[in-house]
Amino acid sequence: MYRCSNTVIGFLNLLTLLSSIPIIGGGLWMAKSKTSCESFLQTPLLIIGFVILILSLAGYIGSCFHVAWVLWLYLAVMFLLIAALMALTVFGFIVTNRGGGVEVPGRIYKEYHLENYSPWLRKRLKDPRYWETIRTCILGSKTCAKIAYWTPFDYLQRDMSPIQSGCCKPPTACSYAVDATTLAQDADCYRWNNAPNLLCYKCDSCKAGVLETMRIDWRKLSILNIVMVILLICIYSVGCCAYQNTKRAQTDNPYGQNRMSKVRPRWDFYWYVKQHSIV
Repeated sequence: MYRCSNTVIGFLNLLTLLSSIPIIGGGLWMAKSKTSCESFLQTPLLIIGFVILILSLAGYIGSCFHVAWVLWLYLAVMFLLIAALMALTVFGFIVTNRGGGVEVPGRIYKEYHLENYSPWLRKRLKDPRYWETIRTCILGSKTCAKIAYWTPFDYLQRDMSPIQSGCCKPPTACSYAVDATTLAQDADCYRWNNAPNLLCYKCDSCKAGVLETMRIDWRKLSILNIVMVILLICIYSVGCCAYQNTKRAQTDNPYGQNRMSKVRPRWDFYWYVKQHSIV
């Protein structure tokens, strides 16, 4: 029973090792895909998949075959992984603390403003090449094509995703009447174009809609990270027990047995014997 932790940690690492295979496969499939949207997650998926694979393999070998140094390395990397996930989770909550949509009178959907998001997120979209990749992604997903045939009544009764609200239409407050050319309007009103490949992709509202989608996804990922950290801490605790059992197994001594075959007498023992022998 004292080596039960080795069996448990070996079984858990076998499951995580098997789970890493579809993660790596998904990353390799995205690498070969021509759709630019999928290239965003390609590198993170491959890194996560290979880290889980190597870590699980080390934990399985160390616990089941009683290789103490491998299990020690497994615990060290596991500790770093837990620390990294905790730091990433805290950073994610800080970055996504700002943002959210603004209610539009008479509409169900919300609109989004770029200045409401954190500077770190806004900085991510300043690179023209990065934004061009995102725009290609939105075009390939046909997000705006789904609302191309909406009637004015649909805009009053139906909801939109953040990207649809920011990229597929001009801001609701815009006016395109003949006598509205002299009015002071949002800059996005002048960036709007009816062409299907243009629309409002150059608008700040489109960038804000993308950031809102990222913010929502990051919040979900942060919650998942919390669950993973708790799970990894439990596995780490079992791994520590397995490491102690592995070290004990290498001594070939049963648990609880006194390992000292010889005990060196204290210095005063010889003095005591000498005095009593004289008497």
